[in-house]
Amino acid sequence: MTVNLVLDLALRIGEVELSSGAGASDVTATIIAVANACGLLNCEVDVTFTSITVCCHRGPEVAPVTSLRVVHSRGLDYTRLAEVERLVRDITRRRISAAQAATRLDKITRAKHPYPRWVATTAWAGMAASVAVLLGGGLLVALVAALITAIVDRVGRVLNRRGLPFFFQQVVGGALATGGSLAVVSTGVVGERPTLVVAAAITVLLSGLSVVSAVQDAITGYNVTAAGRAIEIALMTAGLIGGVVLALNMAVELGMPQTPIAAPLPPSALRLPLQTVAGAAAAGCFALASYATLRSLLVASAAGALGAVGYGALVLANTGPIVASAAAAVGIGFCGGVMARRLRVTPLVVAVSGMTPLLPGLSTYRSMYELAVDGTTAGVGTLMTALGIALALGAGVVLGEYLAQPVRTRLGRLERRLGTPRSIGLRSRASK
Repeated sequence: MTVNLVLDLALRIGEVELSSGAGASDVTATIIAVANACGLLNCEVDVTFTSITVCCHRGPEVAPVTSLRVVHSRGLDYTRLAEVERLVRDITRRRISAAQAATRLDKITRAKHPYPRWVATTAWAGMAASVAVLLGGGLLVALVAALITAIVDRVGRVLNRRGLPFFFQQVVGGALATGGSLAVVSTGVVGERPTLVVAAAITVLLSGLSVVSAVQDAITGYNVTAAGRAIEIALMTAGLIGGVVLALNMAVELGMPQTPIAAPLPPSALRLPLQTVAGAAAAGCFALASYATLRSLLVASAAGALGAVGYGALVLANTGPIVASAAAAVGIGFCGGVMARRLRVTPLVVAVSGMTPLLPGLSTYRSMYELAVDGTTAGVGTLMTALGIALALGAGVVLGEYLAQPVRTRLGRLERRLGTPRSIGLRSRASK
C-alpha cells in the first residue's frame, strides 16, 4: 500500500509539471527525488509527451511495481506549479509524510485559478500592446492591438469550452487577428505602421507554444518527448499560419487596400529605454496571463527587460537577428538559472516569460504576406528566419541554464561555508 501511495503521489506531481510545460529531465528529477525521500530508492522513470511511467524495483525476490499516468490536458497555471514545487521541497526535506503530501496535492490540483478569467484576458491584451510598442508602434497601434487580442482570447475561450481542437483554435485566432487588423486599417483610423497590430497579436498566439521545453528535451536526450512537443508546435504554428493566410486571401478577394509591411525600425540607442520597459511589460503580462504569483511577475518582468535590452544592444552592434536572439536568450537562461530558485520562483516562468518579447511575430507575418499577397518566394526565406529565431531562443535559454549550474553550486557551497540559509530547490537536471 505504501509503495502504491508513493508512486501515485510522484506521478501526480510529475503530471502537473509536465502539463505545465516543464522539460522531461526536470520531471524525471522531481519524481525520483520524491520517491527517494519517501523510501523508494530504486525507481526508473520513463517520460513521454503524453504519459509518465514509474517502475519501483523491490529486490530479486519481490515483483517490481509499475504505475502509469496519462497526461490528458495541458495548461498554464504557474501558481499551481509553484505550489507543487513548494510541496516537493517539503517532501524532499522530510517535513511531511506521503499521506499528508497527497492530501495537500489534492487541494492544490482542485484549487481554482488565483485570478478571474478577465484578468488573464486583460493581461494578454497588455502583452499585445507592449509588443506593439516594442516593435515600434505608437499609442494608437498599441490600443488597437490590445483590443483585437482581447477579442481573440475571448473567442478562443468560447471555442475551448466547446471542445474545439487547438489546431482549429489557432486557425480562428490567426484569422481573427489578421482580419480584424486589416479591417481597422481599411477604415484609415490606424495610419502609423498598422501591420504591427497583426504582428503583436501573432506574438501572443505564439507565446503559448513550448519551444523551450522541446529544445531542452532534444538536447538532454528525451527524443520521444521532444518529437511530440515539436509536432505539437509545428501543428499549432501551421494552424496559425493557415488562419493568417486565409484572412489575407479574403482581404484580397474583397478588394481591401493592401498595406505595405512595416519595416523594422532602424537601431537606435535612444529607443533602448523604451524597449526595456516594453519588454518588461510584455513578460510581466504573459506571466500574469499564466496565473503566476506576484513574486514571479516581478522576476519575469526583470527577465523580459534583460532580454529586450540585450537584444537591442546586440542589434545596435550590427549583430544578426538570430545571433542577437540566441545571445539574449543565453542571458535570460543564465540569470534565471542562478536566481530563480534562490528567489523561490519557478525557473520555467523566468525562461518562458523572458523570451516572450523576442518571439518572431513580425517575421512570421511578413513571410505570410509575401507568400499570400505578394506571391513571391521571398516569404520562404523569411519564414526560415522566423523559425531560426524561435530555435535560437529555445536553445539559448537551455544553454544559459546549463552554464548557470556550476555558478549555482559554488554559491550554495559558499552559503554553507558562511552558515547563511539557503533557498535553493531541486537540481534542475538529473542523470538518466
